[in-house]
Amino acid sequence: MAGLKTRKKQRLVIATAAVAAVVGAVILITLGLGGDSLSLFLQPEQVLQKKVEAGKRFRLGGLVATGSFIRDDDGLTYRFTVTDCVADIPVRFKGLLPDLFREGQGVVTEGRLDADGTFIAETVLAKHDENYAPPGTAPKNAEACSHPEGLKAEAGSY
Repeated sequence: MAGLKTRKKQRLVIATAAVAAVVGAVILITLGLGGDSLSLFLQPEQVLQKKVEAGKRFRLGGLVATGSFIRDDDGLTYRFTVTDCVADIPVRFKGLLPDLFREGQGVVTEGRLDADGTFIAETVLAKHDENYAPPGTAPKNAEACSHPEGLKAEAGSY
């Protein structure tokens, strides 16, 4: 900055460099996250369409299919199916389930697919309110899967 004669020119150069640095950081962060990482969860149909590879960590959201819930003999391992009324993905979870977890209700799980196509969940989050239907979630009950008018929500995120 030895060649700059006035403080005004020095401030302009510093401000321009700061703005360029912020824009560069935003671009790097956006590229690092990737396009798919910006959505909060994938529904079963999206997982099958995108052919998510085994071992890749993501969130799976949808409806706990009626009649799919099984507790293993150890008392801490649970098996259930997450559906979006189009596709189903089996889920295995070891741990404590939330109080609001039940069949026919919305759920978001976080984990990875194994080689067999079973989602190994590390975290299970249950939908907290029966009256709220966030965009992209499946209907509140399994009967709605057979009725197109029951599918109120469009694709989106929790």
